[in-house]
Amino acid sequence: MGSEHIRRWESGALAHAVTDPFGQGPVPWLRGSEHYFDDTGQVVPWYVDVDPTPPAAPHATTRTATRTPRIPTPRTAGGPRSADDVHRQIKGFTSTGAAAPGEAIDFHITVDPPQQFSVDIYRIGHYAGVGASKITTSPRLPGIVQQPPLTADRTVSCHHWWLSWRLQIPSYWSIGAYVAVLTTVDGYRSHVPFTVRDTHPADLLLLLPDVTWQAYNLYPEDGRTGASLYHAWDENGRLLGEADAATTVSFDRPYAGAGLPLHVGHAYDFIRWAERYGYDLAYADARDLHAGRVDPTRYRGLVFPGHDEYWSVPMRRTTELAREHGTSLVFLSANTMYWQAELSPSPSGVPDRLLTCRKRRGPGKPVLWRDVDRPEQELLGIQYAGRVPEPHPMVVRNADHWLWEATGAHEGDELKGLVAGEADRYFPRTPLPEHQRRILLSHSPYRDAEGALRHQETSLYRAPSGALVFASGTFAWSPALDRPGHVDERIQRATANLLDRICKRD
Repeated sequence: MGSEHIRRWESGALAHAVTDPFGQGPVPWLRGSEHYFDDTGQVVPWYVDVDPTPPAAPHATTRTATRTPRIPTPRTAGGPRSADDVHRQIKGFTSTGAAAPGEAIDFHITVDPPQQFSVDIYRIGHYAGVGASKITTSPRLPGIVQQPPLTADRTVSCHHWWLSWRLQIPSYWSIGAYVAVLTTVDGYRSHVPFTVRDTHPADLLLLLPDVTWQAYNLYPEDGRTGASLYHAWDENGRLLGEADAATTVSFDRPYAGAGLPLHVGHAYDFIRWAERYGYDLAYADARDLHAGRVDPTRYRGLVFPGHDEYWSVPMRRTTELAREHGTSLVFLSANTMYWQAELSPSPSGVPDRLLTCRKRRGPGKPVLWRDVDRPEQELLGIQYAGRVPEPHPMVVRNADHWLWEATGAHEGDELKGLVAGEADRYFPRTPLPEHQRRILLSHSPYRDAEGALRHQETSLYRAPSGALVFASGTFAWSPALDRPGHVDERIQRATANLLDRICKRD
């Protein structure tokens, strides 16, 4: 972005839209207190795939065509308003990471002006199409103005904020992805995501990419102090690029804007779809993978549902051990395992609260995995090729393969909009992983930002252990499972074909 001036309330969208064309998706907990309106002013449900089609004529009795899919926009008048990072009406974070039933989650929250607030806890899931279910609500809590964030060499931290609320997780709560919705008495709202994990065996372990989420977190988006591994501000409030960004970011701070990570919707899309069809899921965060809290022998497959760009050495080591053991790997995005990152303790000694990735600044070795002779293709079967400025069709290849069975897809079919955001492909000069069988299931041309012709590919191979390793090679795969306006039944069926084989160990 260089030194281009960006208004603070637009910064997140403009800075990162090129890498996530889908946004966060609709938030289902608005459904009870706000209505959505279509272009004609008619009330519509928040969760839709396409708009209802008006009759072609007054006497028409059947629908003969559909309009372009779209997502309704919320009405803001009279309902809760989103807090921002300038006024900090209400913002918060958890200092405990993922937790298990019986453990506690600690919330640190600032409220300005000081007033009471409440916390509604939602669990993400299908829930008959609603998308989430309210689990509990806190009592009214006293809110205080916490001290401003501390900054040191562009690292922003709120580790000095006082504890605001401790949520003791009941033993009967379901594991899963949760969101705490913070709401002040005067109607401002923010969000805090967290994970409830368990160590019981399951067919599939879903790994939420909280390390990558934090790398993109620009909190606070105030035009002054916020910084991510991509951007920072100069003294004139201009948003600067990677050369001037932070090299270390802290988990001890809220997420920018509405409080949800930039790419969180990709994971939620997969969760809604997988729980709808009854897959046996366990949950963990990427930091659990890093810290050795994941035993891959307990699962038939590990699923990486969204943008998962930053990997530590222990994360990769455990994932490779999973493959060697026979645990399958499912990567449903692109640009996976691109940067090698480090996790370190906070100044007070709490482990894994600081994320460092020096990229190409300062002394030391480069930290692209491919630059340290460990290209991501050696695990994924393909690797990052570049950004896709506009969505392009995914072109089906090897349509007689079992992954495409019963999808209705034929050789050369174009799946509209399925190559988007960023793309991976096979690099012929880069080593492949050991494999018994390997196949490319798409080969999709697109043009990059300079107009050059590129291509995307989707990969599947079987490791010597019997593990299947699938890499979609596009950002658009998870949204095609359950994102309103993006659902593709062929991708749904193909994903089911894959997961069914993994769960049955075929």
